[in-house]
Formats: sequence, structure tokens, C-alpha cells
Amino acid sequence: MIHRLGAAAAVALVGAALSGCIVIASEGGERTVVTSGASAAMPTPQASFAVLYQDAVADPRRPAEEAARDPLRHPAEMLAFAQVAPGDRIADIRPGAGYFTRLFADVAGPNGHVYAFVPNRTAERENPGADALAQAYPNVSRVNGALDAMTFDEPLDLVFMSQEYHDFHIPRFETDVARMNAAVFAALKPGGRYVVIDHQAAPGAGVSAVSTLHRIEGDYLRREVEAAGFVFEGESRAVANAADDHSLNVFDEGIRGRTDQFVYRFRKPG
Repeated sequence: MIHRLGAAAAVALVGAALSGCIVIASEGGERTVVTSGASAAMPTPQASFAVLYQDAVADPRRPAEEAARDPLRHPAEMLAFAQVAPGDRIADIRPGAGYFTRLFADVAGPNGHVYAFVPNRTAERENPGADALAQAYPNVSRVNGALDAMTFDEPLDLVFMSQEYHDFHIPRFETDVARMNAAVFAALKPGGRYVVIDHQAAPGAGVSAVSTLHRIEGDYLRREVEAAGFVFEGESRAVANAADDHSLNVFDEGIRGRTDQFVYRFRKPG
């Protein structure tokens, strides 16, 4: 069943927008998406899209195994933090099974488009999944290319990476990460967003754990992205986990699915 927000929730959303936070109401209570920076002081139009986000999460086309992960991945909060809107042009980088691609396609709607970007390095095994997404959603198409030279048919509103950025520092991906961030910058419209979710590494770890633990230090990633010209706009704590001491490989059953994750939003000036 698709849940609609009542009047009280709508009032809460308006108040949250005025305070610089977006609050998503649900049967399980409230979760706050934290933002910072000058833009956080202004009401955001995304507050009015809360029903669209709820509807996207409730879409019966989503596989049951993906919906089962929602309590850990907080998809409505992620859509709100990424400021996804109808008509958006979005690149989902290395979409995998399409957890976020499906959500983006629903919210972007018929006037928007989602590019499922599959790197050349992993195309042989990942193209079929991206093609299946394109068959299921008319506003999704697969794009292949080099990560550090990615291009798209039109300027984008959002480039999104979930739990992938750290991998691109692993030598076998043969990716110049500085050039990749520059390519993302070039692909976005002025004012476009770059949203990155990844597994947090220990303070000071930098990229030393990308191959062993599949983690990256958030502060290190932030400096890399800012070096490409982006402005850091805010972060979400929706998928943070203070109980994770950052010592385990993210695939270790002792922490898998419950890692401490950071979610950063950057903006291209303009």
C-alpha cells in the first residue's frame, strides 16, 4: 500500500525545510536528513516531494529483496537528501541490481531520464542488469564508458554513487579518480549535485583500506571532490553507525549491511 502524508506531516515538512532539515515521516517515526551550508537555511522544494519519495519506495515493481533492505538503506531519506525531482536527468554510476536506479526512475518520471552508467571495466557482467532496468523503465538507458572520461547526451542534474567511489581507487579499476571527478563536474549543469555514499574508514586512513576493507575516509574523499571545483553542501547521518569501529571488511558478516556510512552532497557552482 502507498502511504500518503497527512496534514500534520505536511506542517512538519514545512517547518523542517525552514530550519534547513528535511524530515521524512513514517510509521516507524521520524528520521532527519542533515544538511549544512548557506543553502540549508532556505526552504527546499524537495520538501513537497515527500509523497513522491514514499510512492517510489512503495512501487510494487521493486524486487522484494530490495524492499527488504530498506530499513538499513533508508531510501526515502536518500531521495530527499539528493534532492531528486521530477524531470531530473540523473546518472547512477555502476547501478548494480538497480536499487537506486528504480527509485530515481519513479521520481524523475516521464520528463526525466536516468542513465545507468556501467564502466567498461565491468561491462561484460554488469550490462545485462542495466539492460533489464532499461527494459523495465522507459526513462532508463544504459551508458558505457571509462569512469575518468564519462560523458552523457545532455547536461545532468545529479550524479550519484552508492558504495562505489572507494573501488575506483583500487588499481585494477585503472581509474584516475581526479579525472573522474573532473568528468562528473563537466557532466553536470551549473548548480548540479554530486552525491556520494560510501563506507567510512578510520580517521587518517585515507585510501589505504580501499582494497583490504573496501572503506575510504570521508574527509579524504571530500578533499578529492572539492579539488575538482565542487562545493561541499552537506551530509546525511541516516546510514551512519557509531557501533562500527571501522576495522572489519564491509563484507564481513559481523558488519555487512550495517557499516558506518557517510553521505555527502556536493554542488557544481553556478
